[in-house]
Amino acid sequence: MAEDWKQTALLVIDMQKDFIEDWSPVALKAGKDIVPNVVKAVEIARERGMLIVWVVRENDLLGRDVELFRRHYYTEKKAKIGCKGSEGAALVDGLVIKEEDYKLVKTRFSAFFATHLHSVLHAAGIHNLVITGIQTPNCIRQTVFDAVALDYPKVTVIVDATAAATPDVHQANLFDMENVGVATPTLQEWSEAKA
Repeated sequence: MAEDWKQTALLVIDMQKDFIEDWSPVALKAGKDIVPNVVKAVEIARERGMLIVWVVRENDLLGRDVELFRRHYYTEKKAKIGCKGSEGAALVDGLVIKEEDYKLVKTRFSAFFATHLHSVLHAAGIHNLVITGIQTPNCIRQTVFDAVALDYPKVTVIVDATAAATPDVHQANLFDMENVGVATPTLQEWSEAKA
């Protein structure tokens, strides 16, 4: 089925320094490996005229909007993760939000949970989603399953522009997503797709 790129959005999820750089206590080592592919996916999306949605965490400095299991990072003696305005909340080098893009702040795994993402996509005439970022069993999977539940006709996860703590965890979650109809091409396969 041909894909109309104007009806497709690229979601770039949590590609922030706190989740990728070695100095962070919650860094995903595999995150660094996918940065070049995420950069390339963004370039391709721009060439195709797709809406790019930057899904980021920008938590309250005191941790008031953070999940219970992360609140221990917000004590005085611990590094605060993804706080608005911090170096760690910035996108990794090579990724830049442009004026025509859309930035969405979330405080939970899913980009849809307690946000206005669905309304924004609907208003923009977006029917299909392409997902990149980290990490596969958490923010990627939750966002994907919410998109499926909201009846987006085509949801795609670029397998080498997403990552998890281990290749096995990554593959197991991709398998689950494939079983609910999610497409899982490589970046090369997706880049060669025709509209």
